[in-house]
Amino acid sequence: MTLVDMGIPTVRSGRPATDGRPETPLLVDRFGRIARDLRVSITEKCSLRCTYCMPEEGLPAIPAEELLTAGEIVRLVTLAVRELGIHEVRFTGGEPLMRRDLEEIVAGCHAAVPEIPLAMTSNGIGLQHRAARLAAAGLTRVNISLDTVDRDGFARLTRRDRLESVLSGIRAANAAGLAPVKVNAVLMRETLDGAADLLGWCLDEGCELRFIEEMPLDADHEWARANMVTAADLLDVLGARYRLTAAGRADPSAPAETWLVDGGPATVGIIASVTRKFCDTCDRTRLTADGMLRSCLFSDQEFDLRGILRAGAGDEELAQLWRGAMWQKWAGHGIDAADFVPPERTMGAIGG
Repeated sequence: MTLVDMGIPTVRSGRPATDGRPETPLLVDRFGRIARDLRVSITEKCSLRCTYCMPEEGLPAIPAEELLTAGEIVRLVTLAVRELGIHEVRFTGGEPLMRRDLEEIVAGCHAAVPEIPLAMTSNGIGLQHRAARLAAAGLTRVNISLDTVDRDGFARLTRRDRLESVLSGIRAANAAGLAPVKVNAVLMRETLDGAADLLGWCLDEGCELRFIEEMPLDADHEWARANMVTAADLLDVLGARYRLTAAGRADPSAPAETWLVDGGPATVGIIASVTRKFCDTCDRTRLTADGMLRSCLFSDQEFDLRGILRAGAGDEELAQLWRGAMWQKWAGHGIDAADFVPPERTMGAIGG
């Protein structure tokens, strides 16, 4: 398997141009957006093989020496908060729980920037054994990926029969105070009929459910706009069982539109990444597990932060590279464009 098959761009940019950039320490781009939400992927490994994310055989391993170390992650998170105006940090993968030093990473970041919420996106497998330790280390909350509560459907979609482990992980996260636990479900034709059952389960467990339109980030490159399930399709299905009242967005930068369920206070969210895109309010910046900066999920332009960090760069040099990378951010993902080309990296290789 080649690097391109794995989803790793073979050409990476050097130093980004900053012509016209205003004098500000913040991560501003040419369209006036400011990145305040940092997503840090810490591994490409995953314990599931979801069809919309991973190939059946998984992604080839990134050599250990190319992964950011716990100390490097702590340094970069600290820099992002102290020098670049980051307000929230989320650890992603792959599956973050695949890193044995996850508690060390969380504890180090919490000690360095204790005022910043630290979140994690996970599939929940094994979380029941680590939720309490992660909470003690400083983790604030978790997002758990769960597309169906039907065991057979879960096994088909993820290629693993591990539903009970995920449900146990969600309950352990709630018990550990990692709340509100948010459940993320990718909208798939195979699971649409069970969407109301999933919402019912989340309401019973006190979780906040958010459905996400499937994006063209799958490793098998089978995504097609004509086949995707839209937010409108989902509302029709949920509306047959529940009374939904549009409640908008609590935060203009939040990706999820929310609906009150049966008058509230419980809600359900929909992240309509394709049909109701929110690129004009995007406030994210991304760091891959191998230390590359990405300004957008769908742009293969990457800047090598790990390389200059290990070459001895000081904080100001690292910060300037980061600012320049975000100055180059696209206006939007362009999925609707006739010439749209999916990124070489898949979701599993970028980080959610």
